[in-house]
Amino acid sequence: MTHSTLFALAAVGVASVACSGSDSKRASDSAAASPSPAAAAPSGVAGLTGAGATFPYPIYSKWISDYQAKTGIKINYQAIGSGGGIRQLAERTVDFGASDAPMTDDEMAKAKGGPILHIPTVLGAVVLTYNLPDLTQPLNLTGDVVADMFLGKITKWNDSRLAAINPGVKLPTRDLLVVHRSDGSGTTYIFSDYLAAVSPAWASGPGKGKELKWPVGLGAKNNDGVAGQVKQTPGSIGYVELAYANQNKLPAAKVKNAAGQFIAPTIAAITAAAAGAVEKLPPNTDFRVSIVNAPGADAYPISSFTWLLVYQKQTDAAKGKRLVDFMKWALTEGEGSAAALDYAPLPQSLGTQLMDRIASIQLGTAS
Repeated sequence: MTHSTLFALAAVGVASVACSGSDSKRASDSAAASPSPAAAAPSGVAGLTGAGATFPYPIYSKWISDYQAKTGIKINYQAIGSGGGIRQLAERTVDFGASDAPMTDDEMAKAKGGPILHIPTVLGAVVLTYNLPDLTQPLNLTGDVVADMFLGKITKWNDSRLAAINPGVKLPTRDLLVVHRSDGSGTTYIFSDYLAAVSPAWASGPGKGKELKWPVGLGAKNNDGVAGQVKQTPGSIGYVELAYANQNKLPAAKVKNAAGQFIAPTIAAITAAAAGAVEKLPPNTDFRVSIVNAPGADAYPISSFTWLLVYQKQTDAAKGKRLVDFMKWALTEGEGSAAALDYAPLPQSLGTQLMDRIASIQLGTAS
């Protein structure tokens, strides 16, 4: 299935699409972890419902379609944004949530179904995408410059600070218009987490979160909304998940990382950002970790895990088992689809930890 089909579905907000296995080790692991193939689910078997992040929508929709073809189990995923997914899970109106921002302790305490597990699924990148028709090479950006753009301190594309990090590039004299998310968004959380890490002015101003008080700019809903707004507005710049920039044939800036290198958002650069993070995870981690501005010469600095959110105590044993089976399949066979959709698969060293985490889910237990 093409990216264009995936994103047409995203506009409606309901996912259903396909994937393949990864390497031989993942394939052998998945044989044990995945349920047996089936042309159709048994009559009367209820499907699963989920809601949340648009950031991982392309790969989740692919996983869902392929898993339904394999097992017959229907899964309805609504890409409404991380904030909406967290709220719906907390109210127990969906079977699972999805977020690019880890839940806060306060959000977890208010969830009606008891303890919530964060299950990392893939890694992605938030990119700065822009509409400068006459620019013929990728734009270089630094964290402090990006922060000042979104703070309203840099208002022209030919600003001297932009010119200094783009030597030899003829920047236009036009006004600079920023586009940001208008909804509660994990993509916003990742972006603002990065800006707060590299810019004291941002950290003491808007700060980080799924929803911010933006000093300037035009708001748009969901990743596809921001990408669409940038695409139709010359002189604009916005932040979106990498696949949405690629789908809309928009450029993505190179961003200066902690090692001082301007890095393009690629699968290799996202993987490099994650490399050190997994090794440093403590044995009792709950996986609510940030990897923005990661060390390493090749690391893309605005990279992140994205998570499925599930209750540890599943009151409906049969439905809980279907959810567990789907997650096991996704984290083994499903990972093989990541790179083709502009995500980095999880490091293999994380696999055992996550299977142990999923095994802690209790089926048929009252919250």
